[in-house]
Amino acid sequence: MKIWVPCDAAAVACGADEVAAAIASAAGLSGETVEIIRNGARGMIWLEPLVEIERDGVRYGFGPMTPEDVPALFEDGDHPKALGPVEEIPFFAKQTRLTFARCGRTDPLSLADYEAGEGWQGLKRALELSGEQTIEEVITSGLRGRGGAGFPTGIKWKTVAGAEASQKYIVCNADEGDSGSFADRMLMEGDPFCLLEGMAIAGLAVGATKGFIYVRSEYPHAIRTLNAAIKAARAAGIIGDSLMGQGPAFDLEVRVGAGAYICGEETSLLNSLEGKRGMVRAKPPLPALEGAFGKPTVVNNVLSLAAVPWILVHGGAAYAEFGLGRSRGTIPLQIAGNVKHGGLFETGFGMSLGTLVNEIGGGTASGRPFKAVQVGGPLGAYHGPDDFDLPVCYEAFADQGGLVGHAGFVVHDDSADMLALARYAMEFCAVESCGKCTPCRIGAVRGMETLDRVAAGDPAAIELLHELCEVMEKGSLCAMGGFTPFPVRSAIRLFPQEFSLSQEAAE
Repeated sequence: MKIWVPCDAAAVACGADEVAAAIASAAGLSGETVEIIRNGARGMIWLEPLVEIERDGVRYGFGPMTPEDVPALFEDGDHPKALGPVEEIPFFAKQTRLTFARCGRTDPLSLADYEAGEGWQGLKRALELSGEQTIEEVITSGLRGRGGAGFPTGIKWKTVAGAEASQKYIVCNADEGDSGSFADRMLMEGDPFCLLEGMAIAGLAVGATKGFIYVRSEYPHAIRTLNAAIKAARAAGIIGDSLMGQGPAFDLEVRVGAGAYICGEETSLLNSLEGKRGMVRAKPPLPALEGAFGKPTVVNNVLSLAAVPWILVHGGAAYAEFGLGRSRGTIPLQIAGNVKHGGLFETGFGMSLGTLVNEIGGGTASGRPFKAVQVGGPLGAYHGPDDFDLPVCYEAFADQGGLVGHAGFVVHDDSADMLALARYAMEFCAVESCGKCTPCRIGAVRGMETLDRVAAGDPAAIELLHELCEVMEKGSLCAMGGFTPFPVRSAIRLFPQEFSLSQEAAE
């Protein structure tokens, strides 16, 4: 009897370890021979801990489970927490899982499980191709950075490949700091070999022999899993002195950040990686030419690198068949906040915002009317019901003064205080700014003060606030200060009455 209990941090926070211990105890008392497998999470967080039992090759789900629910698993009759076949649950069945195809299905640290699900097939194909051919597949796929900026991945690789240097690096940006974002963590904890394979393919394509995974210190489960996966892959001869015993050297190392949000910005990350203070670097030079330790460096997000093995196995053209416009492939949407069905939903670009919030997310958890959803992290814009027809893709959101970013969606009901949320955006920037440039360092503090004046009823403060937002957007050295105006402006535009404005004045 095989029973799966997730080891994902979200499941563990909901009591998965206690449920696993209760299953082992109940199995002993019942005399059942049970194999407990600690898999990754499926992404249906409202059902965690989600226990799965295999019967006739089909995995049936039970959740959310507690230790008290466990004895009934070994008794005849229907279980009160039974969900039916896991992959027929509507939230899961509607997905297009490419990057997360194995996540939740396998033991994250089992090489055998990984190989059984197309594992290492992308790397094997890359070993048969030239670096130029591999890069061309990635360009054909239309893959763009999934960390926020949306820069074409293949173009970045091509730049590094063409740079002349004695050493090149692959750096994975796993400093997932956006509120409402957890896809990177889920992938690292649930399918770490996928990330390792993507990085190895990138290294092979551009001529890099060393890779770093920069992980935020708040992810201890992911750090342990990655280190164990690197050790296993190295012991199996997949990485290290030679890729799979036939390619050039490529080794990996995990580096842990100290909790600075700004280190999600690639140049701050590189400074931190080198042991320096995490501060933004002026560009040029670009990291692709002078990155880690002054050498040409590919800096990609977890999800960008993890998409590469599927692209190499199935072809760039097959990946490009998914999506909308210049937003190709799939995007793992992370639904959080005041929402009934929070979790990870992977689908092709193009799903409407309204479908995501109401049909996939199930509306608000409180049952109160929907008010707004913030998209793209704490510096993303707010979107109201009038934007429900907006397709989830880079260009559509940019046209509306927003951004997809890392695809985190934080839902709010009608009790949300939008003036307070706008002030929080300025406060967040003030706390997390690296201090390198004046518009961000000083502007965010002035923004808090100005919004306090708005709250106190000062009519002249709004005009000053708009001028301040323009200075921050156009004068900041990086997106930290440049994007902070997004949530402020959108909150004013959508809910002018909460800022003591008419709709005409807000626009």
